[in-house]
Amino acid sequence: MNKSLCLGVVALCLASVPRIAFAEWQAVEKEAPYTITGQTGAELYASIGERGPKAGLGRAIAHTNFKLTWTRKYEEQGGACVLTTARPKLIITYTLPKPAKPLPSGTRENWEIFIDGVRKHELVHGDFIKEMVRAIEQATLGLTIPDDPKCQKIRTEMTKRLGALSQEQRKRSRDFDQVELTDGGNIHQLILRLVNGP
Repeated sequence: MNKSLCLGVVALCLASVPRIAFAEWQAVEKEAPYTITGQTGAELYASIGERGPKAGLGRAIAHTNFKLTWTRKYEEQGGACVLTTARPKLIITYTLPKPAKPLPSGTRENWEIFIDGVRKHELVHGDFIKEMVRAIEQATLGLTIPDDPKCQKIRTEMTKRLGALSQEQRKRSRDFDQVELTDGGNIHQLILRLVNGP
């Protein structure tokens, strides 16, 4: 193909692409401590079992939650509906245990190793959430549904895509927890060190 013709084709293609705006965004990440009591590793861990965030029938050591809202703009273009803007607002909250009182030497060092490991674990869950939001952007921004002048069909298609991405994020989190919490896993090792000492 002749070079000038090739450039003309590229320009034509670019001209026909709907205007879409990938937003520069950053998640807001914050910690929400819950108070535990005790002066030994075993007492602190027992208090986590009593006061930790609810998880199924029991309680967890820590928990990562998020609130996700979107600013979206749909445009009707020649009878089709196009999602031209999708700007996320993501707030991730890490619920972590915090001793009510200063800890004695020995317990304090073990606690710091424990809580640092737990925090790193929860930050991985946070990364999964951020990756899900980026995947939602990729899967929906610029989405075009033909013969949808009132932009109704596009919402059904988006719900389907978002549902699949949400399920994938939940599965990744469950699989990660399973590895970390099983005997010999990272969190299991942290618990043993906190309760029994080094």
